[in-house]
Amino acid sequence: MYRAGPTGSVPQPGPGCFPFTRGVRPDGYRSRLWTMRQYAGFGSAAETNRRFRYLLERGETGLSTAFDLPTQMGYDSDAPEARGEVGRVGVPIDTLDDMARLVKGLPLDRVTLSMTINAPASVLLLLYELAALGRGFAPEGLGGTIQNDILKEYAARGTYILPPEPSLRLITDTFAYCSRRLPRWNPISISGYHIREAGATAVQEIAFTLADGIAYVEAARRAGLAIDAIGPRLSFFFNVGSDLFEEVAKFRAARRLWAAIMRDRFGAATPRAQQLRVHAQTSGAALTAQQPLNNTARVALQALAAVLGGVQSLHTNGYDEALALPSEQAAAIALRTQQIVAFESGAARVADPLGGSHLVEALTEQLAAEATALLEAVDRRGGAVAAIEQGFYQLQIQEAAYRSQQALERGARVVVGVNRFVEPEQGAIPIFRLDPALERAQRRRLRAVRRRRSPGAVAAALDGVRRAAAGRDNLLDAIRPALAAEASLGEVCQALVDVFGRYRPLAPI
Repeated sequence: MYRAGPTGSVPQPGPGCFPFTRGVRPDGYRSRLWTMRQYAGFGSAAETNRRFRYLLERGETGLSTAFDLPTQMGYDSDAPEARGEVGRVGVPIDTLDDMARLVKGLPLDRVTLSMTINAPASVLLLLYELAALGRGFAPEGLGGTIQNDILKEYAARGTYILPPEPSLRLITDTFAYCSRRLPRWNPISISGYHIREAGATAVQEIAFTLADGIAYVEAARRAGLAIDAIGPRLSFFFNVGSDLFEEVAKFRAARRLWAAIMRDRFGAATPRAQQLRVHAQTSGAALTAQQPLNNTARVALQALAAVLGGVQSLHTNGYDEALALPSEQAAAIALRTQQIVAFESGAARVADPLGGSHLVEALTEQLAAEATALLEAVDRRGGAVAAIEQGFYQLQIQEAAYRSQQALERGARVVVGVNRFVEPEQGAIPIFRLDPALERAQRRRLRAVRRRRSPGAVAAALDGVRRAAAGRDNLLDAIRPALAAEASLGEVCQALVDVFGRYRPLAPI
């Protein structure tokens, strides 16, 4: 069913040619480097905006937004569930006013924005569109990506709101909305990153990510969307671990498998619809709190693996992220790491630099074959949604994580500074600390918005969201006027919950 493509004994087609094992562009990075997209978000919209500007001034070429847990779960900052979590691991966005503060002064017609948000992704996308319109930017000129991948949340992370069926409807409605109003926007980034961070192997990362991708394409097809129209708007998000050659082979194998899936299973005819385009992030799980400056070497190695593997976009982690949110210095060094790989290593001068290596070609074949077998196991269980609901993904990931931890504890897997070359703790490095006053200030801003808006207009718009949810209209067309009337993210999400209910998993994560 899933053909892995040519074997290692057969010369591979060149970069830019099906099945894109050697890369999606014929010239690799020679005419255009990957997007250097550092992840940022903390405290408040204004604080995050300052970090965005700091990174842009230092050469960042794409913005990437982290949202706090209440926002990810569809709660407003003044909800009881949000107490103590506002602004902790990302930026809180409750209203259009917050989004306007987040993007204030940013060149939205020249810089693409990625938003790592899933369950309420459509709400954040609409807030971004409305904020950009308020500054005079045309929708068709806005470029970026929302993660919008709910299946990996059920399997590996847990920031879900709605059950699977309405969640998939919301995603396909987002596909349709973007095709009408935001043609440059990627409405989903199918994520293996969090699957790998939860303990999955490289094979599981490939297979489960592509299985999720199949589920989204099938949902889009059921919704009447054309495969060659939606295919080019799909993007993927992969982890980059420290096993350099395995990681390079992983990207090559994933591209090959996805090209075959799109062509042979879904009938995609155009190269753009067959290509797997990747944003990658260096592994957070690989960072250590012990001897944290060693993490600079880990991040550099992982960044090199991503580039040798041919990714289209990359985030490099700060050396202090095992301890706290990255400091300005750590974020700048992480960005400089990408720039050193780009301009000093020579890796960007050759498309698929390790292609032809016996080791890399054999690893590519091995990963493709093993991922194919796991994809077929998911299919036998009824596809990604059914496999997740049965706990298949979760059990596979948990067992892999357990085996990895066992290997660490018996010394078969070496982590420098943790189970080998351990040193007495030296002086602590300075770490970034949030001001607790930011949470109180965020709640005050939310209260101010509620005081000034029209309660009647908000109530009527939220009723419109419930009617759309109970019917078959595009949900984003109903959510947009509610957000324009200054309904909050939490109120919109609650309106959807009123109709669809809140998801309770059968199998624990």
